[in-house]
Amino acid sequence: MPLIRPSQDSDLDAITRIYAHHVLHGTGTFETTPPSAADMQSRRADVLGKGLPWLVLEEDGRLLGFAYGNWFKPRPAYRFSVEDSIYLAPEAAGRGLGKALLAELLAELERGGIRKVMAVIGDSANTGSIGVHRALGFEQVGVVQSCGWKFGRWLDIVLMQKSLGQGDTCPPAEQEALA
Repeated sequence: MPLIRPSQDSDLDAITRIYAHHVLHGTGTFETTPPSAADMQSRRADVLGKGLPWLVLEEDGRLLGFAYGNWFKPRPAYRFSVEDSIYLAPEAAGRGLGKALLAELLAELERGGIRKVMAVIGDSANTGSIGVHRALGFEQVGVVQSCGWKFGRWLDIVLMQKSLGQGDTCPPAEQEALA
């Protein structure tokens, strides 16, 4: 039975390995050189330092995926909007684990006061990521054509969005708006 939990420092080697696979073999990320464990540690610390979640999915003691949210843009007006990132180990694909992991990330983000989640999906042919986002209520809002070059070809990005909680139907709570 898979367990979704907050990430720990001890997860960094597995996180780095999973992400490196996607950098080297996939088009979901436009990075072309796998980051080091120290780089991933720094990225995770940045996310957690902002009070945002970084989750992992574990099954039988093996880490099979991770997901996190980070500010969509760094300016203060964007403080209720995040971009999600989700990556699974190759052997975890097609089992519904990505959907479970993303659903838990969305719940954590909503509990943290986030109102809008954006998915910036590398490669318009990335049907797995597009499908899991669509299954969880994201709507496609655009395609930026041929904006990335990887593996000897031009790649699009697909932009999707989902409102959380009260979305844009009302202002955030007074203390949140002043932050």
